[in-house]
Amino acid sequence: MHSPEPDITTILGPTACGKTGFAVNLARWTDAEIISADSRQVYRRMDLGTGKDLADYTFADGVRIPVHLIDICEPGTRYDIFQYQRDFLNAYEDIRSRGKRVIVCGGSGLYLEACLRGYRLSAVPQNPELRARLEGKSLEELTQILSSYKKLHNSTDVDTARRAIRAIEIADYYAANPVAEETFPRLTSLTLGLNVSRELRRERISRRLKQRLEDGMVDEVRGLLDEGIAPEDLIYYGLEYKYLTLYVLGKLTYEEMYRQLEIAIHQFAKRQMTWFRGMERRGVPIRWIDAPTRYDLSKEEIEKIIG
Repeated sequence: MHSPEPDITTILGPTACGKTGFAVNLARWTDAEIISADSRQVYRRMDLGTGKDLADYTFADGVRIPVHLIDICEPGTRYDIFQYQRDFLNAYEDIRSRGKRVIVCGGSGLYLEACLRGYRLSAVPQNPELRARLEGKSLEELTQILSSYKKLHNSTDVDTARRAIRAIEIADYYAANPVAEETFPRLTSLTLGLNVSRELRRERISRRLKQRLEDGMVDEVRGLLDEGIAPEDLIYYGLEYKYLTLYVLGKLTYEEMYRQLEIAIHQFAKRQMTWFRGMERRGVPIRWIDAPTRYDLSKEEIEKIIG
């Protein structure tokens, strides 16, 4: 007897493991649309720095796979998990209403887990008193404080003090205000984790960083600053936007920017894997598969991979 088809197929894994290419290929052969689970790809005109790889959604023969929750808000604004859950449900219901399957693809652990485990999160107000207490603490101290909270909180994207303080604010709010789990639909998922060796992951991260810099990532950040987006707002988004903004402002040399950013991305990938392992411990089954080395897979090859 066949088990019922899951509500969604989820593709996750660390940065630079090839999630988008695999998800797009899978979507083609399963008549699916993709919902992005990336906390920074929601922002318009932040393309190279967030790794949108928009060209990957269109095949050589012109077939284009629809993707949702990319380019939905302006840079400089704050988009949080509460908004993501709302938008995720709207996108999910829209896709299903048209008889299509749903593939969720991304590396933002908090976004993935909030939907896979059926949490209903609500908007978290600012806590000025808590912020005042945390002001002046180092990123290391803030990360330590964040790890002391048992409830769901964002630890993968935290690489600036401002993001860490906001993450603590959210975790603190939920410690005092229990999450109502029953109001978010429980979605069944076939969750596939793309596995790459540590060596290959590091090699891909370094190669991809060089490519994006050659493609104009510095100009992308310069353009955002020229639009009038405050430097601290770009720095808030972390990783590429943090280090490239510091470089454009003259606070880092090109070599310092490159070296520090490369290290930060490697550390980020490590935090992502730590989060995914934690998801498994918290009850989300993940079937780990070797990341495909190519994305022109046949229907038969896809069926063999997903079983």
